[in-house]
Amino acid sequence: MPTADGDHSTLIQEFLGSVRVFSQTVRIVVEEPLLGDIVGGRLSFPQYKLLRLVAGTDGHSIGEVASILGVSNAAASKGVDKLVRRKFLRRTEGKLDRRAMHLSLTAQGQRAVTKYEAARDRKMMGIFEETPAAGLRRAVTLLDSLSASLVDHGANPEELCLQCGIYFPDKCVVRHRTDRKCFIAQRRARNHAAGGSAHGATAKR
Repeated sequence: MPTADGDHSTLIQEFLGSVRVFSQTVRIVVEEPLLGDIVGGRLSFPQYKLLRLVAGTDGHSIGEVASILGVSNAAASKGVDKLVRRKFLRRTEGKLDRRAMHLSLTAQGQRAVTKYEAARDRKMMGIFEETPAAGLRRAVTLLDSLSASLVDHGANPEELCLQCGIYFPDKCVVRHRTDRKCFIAQRRARNHAAGGSAHGATAKR
């Protein structure tokens, strides 16, 4: 029925608009001001995202950071350089390949991430305290399902990174909702395998 189809199309547009407005509101009203209060303007929000990506992992390489953030290796390296100079990030040479740089948080970087996230969580708890947990869970399930469906309809879905690692330590929407493997997890596994092979070849000499 044309009317029903038209109403559904309008509702989809409203939903997409509301998701974008909500995301922007959280960023502009809550996240950016809180980050400014915590670090005194020494970190931009994109720089915080890079720190959050590295936090709690066994270290990301420049190439992985570039892939996840969707930027060139040169741009990722420039961003990392700034955070290293400001002593938020530590950059070390790979044990097997000295050309491979691995990233980890400094004590100052870890404090900044921990302090900011605690302040953000307190703020959001106050905002969402009257929202039923069941309603939030349904919203999470719906958004994850829609994200996975969108990836399935995209070109070369195996090449897509949704930046899940910035927001979840062990959750990948694509991996959990579809039969596909996480693009970054696959890349890291290949790098580890290549490193192990190189190490074995060296050891045999």
